[in-house]
Amino acid sequence: MTDPTRVPVVIGVGDLRSGRAGSPADPREPLDLIHEATAAALTDTGVARDDLVSRIDTIRAVKTASWSYDDLPGLLGERLGAAPVHTSTTPIGGHWPAALLDRIAHDIADGTSTVALLVGGEAQASVTNAFKAGTDPASLGWTTAPGGPPAFDPDDLGSPAMQRAGLIAPTRVYPLFENRLSHDLGHTREESIDWSAQLYAAFSEIAGNNPAAWNPTLRTADDIRNPGPGNRMVTDPYPLLCNAMPFVDQAAAVVVTSLATARELGVADDHVLYVWGGAGATDTPDVLARGDLGRSAALADSLRRALAATDLKPEDFDIVDAYSCFPVVPKLLVEHLGLPRDTVPSVTGGHSFFGGPLNSYTLHSIVAVAQRLRRDGELALVHGNGGYLTYQHVVVLGCAPHTDGYVGDPEPVQLPPTAPESAQDYTGDVEIVTATAEYGRDGNPSVGFLVGTTPDGRRVSGHTDAAGAAILSAGADLIGTVVHVTDNGGQLTVARIETTSSEEHTQ
Repeated sequence: MTDPTRVPVVIGVGDLRSGRAGSPADPREPLDLIHEATAAALTDTGVARDDLVSRIDTIRAVKTASWSYDDLPGLLGERLGAAPVHTSTTPIGGHWPAALLDRIAHDIADGTSTVALLVGGEAQASVTNAFKAGTDPASLGWTTAPGGPPAFDPDDLGSPAMQRAGLIAPTRVYPLFENRLSHDLGHTREESIDWSAQLYAAFSEIAGNNPAAWNPTLRTADDIRNPGPGNRMVTDPYPLLCNAMPFVDQAAAVVVTSLATARELGVADDHVLYVWGGAGATDTPDVLARGDLGRSAALADSLRRALAATDLKPEDFDIVDAYSCFPVVPKLLVEHLGLPRDTVPSVTGGHSFFGGPLNSYTLHSIVAVAQRLRRDGELALVHGNGGYLTYQHVVVLGCAPHTDGYVGDPEPVQLPPTAPESAQDYTGDVEIVTATAEYGRDGNPSVGFLVGTTPDGRRVSGHTDAAGAAILSAGADLIGTVVHVTDNGGQLTVARIETTSSEEHTQ
């Protein structure tokens, strides 16, 4: 049981946008945005700034992907006049805001930290617009230690097997998860698209009421469902409005301390939110080494352990806020929690409409959840996702403390590979496990992607030409059927398709 004086609490939150979709502001570097968001979070506490800043001993930063910093927490500390003892910057991954909040709460509960800042932000819109105009942001006075966009790590594309199969981008991988989930739920391709459209229309409405949203323009389900100008099909079954929007200028910050310190500083009781704790899990980074592509074993494990530690049931949450880079992610959270499928798991607005500031989105979710809990509600679950459903972390916040104080575990559980043996350069029949097609800007399928199973149970994966893509564009409706393939170094030729009646699912 946590020492009652060391129960971790959130006492201040702040986030912002600079400019908005279609109306960019003057370029600002991420550090400037993060500093402004931090100032807003400090003000939100209601505590005199100097009294609070002098106590900051920890600054944890989510990695900024639009500009490079040798020591972002240190630079922020200098601007604030703080002298933190503990500082860190994460690797890439959208799960990190939830994982860091859990880590900070753990450190406060065990006495390692007393007042901590959790910060993150991106200026990808500014960076992109500046370079398009022929301007190096460094010439505008941006930080040059080291400055510039971060170096690209080829390992971030995916495993060697994934790269061989052409599965080197989220826009290619997440649709494979979506189509397999749809099949497993008994949904047709059109039913899957309809669920996504309804869900994202609800997200759009939420974003329209969020002052930090990058694209608050209201979109209807028909706007989202139907490809057309401004909403081209990207990869089946996702048109553009079902994809994350990373070209944003946004930042967020959260202030966390102990209950005793909050009371000593005079923070109002109805302003304090309790971090009950969370849990995380890491799946194998190689998507092709996962046995079940229609579920997230890491998400299921994270939820199971978080619910067990807090002694909560899914229906106990007034607020559930899901990561939402693509529709399959909030769908999976709803499914793994066993919630009704008309649940709208967001108070932030989703990556497509609120904005997708790369690794920092869930930090904005924490801000939005805190603001909502102060107005109404008792308990909230915040979810972060990183990689290709690889890294999962959930954290529970409440308006009252857990009876045992902090009950989380910030250390993720590593899950083992579970897939069958791989078959490369295979020729023969395979049953489709999942498939998708990427579309060109002419509106036609250009590249197909397939994961299949041979008659002896081995796994085949690869990419096709436009002819194969035209076949695989049926997506979820093809799963369970048989194709004849020739695999030449990951390049698949699809020769024919047959439906096996025993594998057809009832619609």
